[in-house]
Amino acid sequence: MTITETRQFDAELQFPMLQIVDYKGNLVDDTYKSEMTEEMVQRFYRQLKTMRLFDRKAVNLQRQGRLGTYPPFEGQEAAQVGSALALGDKDWMFPTYRDHAAIITFGQSYNILSNWNGRIEGNVPPKGKKILPPSVPIATQLPLAAGAAMAAKFQGHTTASIAYFGDGATSEGDFHEGMNFASVFKAPVVFFNQNNGYAISVPIEKQMNSKTIAQKSVAYDMPGVRIDGNDVFIVYFETKKALERARSGEGPTLIEAVTWRYGAHTTADDPKKYRNQQESEDRREYDPVTRLELFMKKNDYWDDAWAQKIEEEATEEIEAAVKVMETMAAPDVNDLYDHIFEQAPWPIAEHKQKYLKHLRGEN
Repeated sequence: MTITETRQFDAELQFPMLQIVDYKGNLVDDTYKSEMTEEMVQRFYRQLKTMRLFDRKAVNLQRQGRLGTYPPFEGQEAAQVGSALALGDKDWMFPTYRDHAAIITFGQSYNILSNWNGRIEGNVPPKGKKILPPSVPIATQLPLAAGAAMAAKFQGHTTASIAYFGDGATSEGDFHEGMNFASVFKAPVVFFNQNNGYAISVPIEKQMNSKTIAQKSVAYDMPGVRIDGNDVFIVYFETKKALERARSGEGPTLIEAVTWRYGAHTTADDPKKYRNQQESEDRREYDPVTRLELFMKKNDYWDDAWAQKIEEEATEEIEAAVKVMETMAAPDVNDLYDHIFEQAPWPIAEHKQKYLKHLRGEN
């Protein structure tokens, strides 16, 4: 066996894929069986199903010209919902532009839809909720999450932070800076990676030589765990464990949730140009929503009438949110300039005036 083969073997052995319920709905690890009550299972299913309906509605709105460019997350519901449900009410969330399911599960309203129509209200969380606006620049939220966690620790608070990011973010300097600061200061933060196999059009094997993302934790002397990101139970319990570890003063954790996004990177993207979409359809066999439904049926938690009611209620809530969004005034172009500095420096002020003149048709 070569040195390379030994290294690759050890990485996958040290960071095995953890799972509680397999894709056929079978319980394969009963460690948390006593906590997996019918009430918990139904709560998980309700949120997974609602988030799938929300995502599909958003894509349809964009295709109809009623919403701007939108980043779908179908297939990643378990990773986002399970992790968000593990958070405490006072914890901090640092999401990406794709983490609508996590944001809504943690308490943001469906008003986030308006963000994709240029309304700043879509980025404002309910009072008391510490949810930062979604980060579009890749990985920039990781140092921020580490900083917020460090501040909480210095102030003697018992809150923790969670930062979401994709596999592509691990190639950014911000990823390493955030991990390093968190490690050095034992910041109470969970770095939650959703590894869906592609950084836009770049497959993970062309982006990194590492066989896992979890193994990157070794360089920063923090725990790393690799989980089945389509198993909402392992996501929930491992995230909860990492958050409890953070709050107890033991420092950060890196979680790699292996999942798959069925659709495009955004609605402005054509995945057929770089990915075999038949493979994507084949992966629906491992679908997180279907998996939970199978588990519920095998444990006598499933009821067709209840499931139908869940879907009807969720659809009604989402449609009501769409109506609210579509009654909003058009975005104010001044918002692009007026919320960065207390007093805009001359380059921004000058650009604003030129752009406003352009919009008015003035030379």
